[in-house]
This record gives sequence, C-alpha cells and structure tokens, in this order.
Amino acid sequence: MKLSRLACTLCALFVVSAGANADELPIAVAANFTAPLKQIAADFEKETGHKLVPAFGSTGKFYAQIKAGAPFAVLLAADDETPARLEKEGDGVAGSRFTYAIGKLVLWSKKEGYVDDKGEVLKKNEFQHLSLANPKLAPYGAAGVDTLRALGVLDAVQPKFVTAENIAQAWQFVATGNAELGFVALSQVIRDGKIGEGSGWIVPASLYQAIRQDAILLARGKDKPAAEALLKYLRGEKARAVMKTYGYEF
Repeated sequence: MKLSRLACTLCALFVVSAGANADELPIAVAANFTAPLKQIAADFEKETGHKLVPAFGSTGKFYAQIKAGAPFAVLLAADDETPARLEKEGDGVAGSRFTYAIGKLVLWSKKEGYVDDKGEVLKKNEFQHLSLANPKLAPYGAAGVDTLRALGVLDAVQPKFVTAENIAQAWQFVATGNAELGFVALSQVIRDGKIGEGSGWIVPASLYQAIRQDAILLARGKDKPAAEALLKYLRGEKARAVMKTYGYEF
C-alpha cells in the first residue's frame, strides 16, 4: 500500500515537473506548410509537452513582422533567402538555419480533366483567370512566374493573373472558382500520394528555381528549450515521415 502511494506521489511530481518545463512557442510558418505543421504540432506536443502557437502566412510578410519586433521564436520559411537574410541582420541565431523541406509546385484546377499532365493548358491560353501568390512575397508565386517564363507564355497570360497575398489564398481562389486554375503547393492538393480533387500538373523541378524551405531560430527564441526541441524534431524521422505524405522532399 505504501509503495502504491509512493508511486502515485512520484507520478504526480513527474507530471507537475513536465508541466513546469513545458512552454508555448509562437512560430511563423509559411502558408504552404499549414497542413503538415498541424499534424507535426500535435505529435510534437504529445512527445515533448511543448505547445506550438503557429501563425500561417507569406514569408515576405513574416520578414517585415519579425523586423518590426513580432514575438516569433522560430521561422519556418517558404524559401532559403529570408532566413539567411535574418541571420545576416542579427534577427536569426547564427548557425541555426537548415533546410527542413523542399517544396513542389503544381498547376491545379478544381475541375476534373481541366489541367492536363503536361501543362499544355497554359499554352492554349483559353482560361480567363490564373491564380498565383504574389511573386514578390511568396516563393511559390515566384516559381509560378519562372515556369511561365520557361514555357514562353508569361507575356501572354500575365494579364490574366489573379494575385493572392499568399499560397493559401491562391489555393482558395481556385477552390472557390474565382480562377479556373492556379499555381499552388503540392502539399495543398495531395491526398494519399496523388492529387485528390480536381486535376493538376506537377511542374517539373527543372522549370523553376528549387523551393528550398529553411527553418531558423530567431533571436527571441534563443535559449528557449521548446524552440531548440522543435528544430531538432523537424530533422527527425517522425516529422519527415509526415512531410513526405504531403509531397515534400529533403
């Protein structure tokens, strides 16, 4: 009986101790990484006790917010240039930056059979609206412009652009029918290893600059165990297994 009570006491002390060491971590996350991050966050909390408090949006806007003093501890960017810039400017911790995923671009339509598997729909140019994220702020938008330029159709289709604030909004424009098709992240439309609803063309990586998505520990996250734990977790097999299901490479 005494042993049983002692065990309960030790268990209670462990729970209190774990709770005391747990932390809420505000992080900035590229919009294309929304779905996998939500799954990773749940697993991370179960494993470490730390709770992630993510904000999702465009990498370009996050840069401005971080420079203005936003309290993010970690940035999961949609590119590698922004984290490198933050590191150089002293807003990111030197040596903490690494590529957590390489994204894939897809031309997608909610309509079945609308987008062919070679992207010829772009050359036919019979659509009225083409959605893409602002190429000045969002790497996936820039990749879309790269693709159009490589195909020699940029000048012809540019007047039909429906420019979104970020990749999440670019997807929304297509999903709601405000644009017949658009450039989005593969992670937004992949289901069980293939494009789910609608039709799409996974753009060959040779047509756009590689979308290397880097993570960085920000100055406000320095010496925070939860931030260090997250960066370590993202490099682990569990997190990468989740990312793979959304089409990311490494």
